[in-house]
Amino acid sequence: MTNVQDELRDEMLRAIKKHGDFNSAHEGYAVILEEMDELWDEVKKKKPSPKRMRAEALQVGAMALKFMLYCDHMV
Repeated sequence: MTNVQDELRDEMLRAIKKHGDFNSAHEGYAVILEEMDELWDEVKKKKPSPKRMRAEALQVGAMALKFMLYCDHMV
């Protein structure tokens, strides 16, 4: 599990470095939804790639963590 946690943290930090923080809750939601759509696109393929599904799930999780941090700064 630690490896997964490290991957999530690293992906979130990479995204923050590249794109900065979310500007609003709406933006955060939209980014998570976009990542979910990409995961769904892979899942519904006739022969989905486990590697690609995992990569997309990592993106979903990392963006959810980034959203949580955004929420923490709203308080």
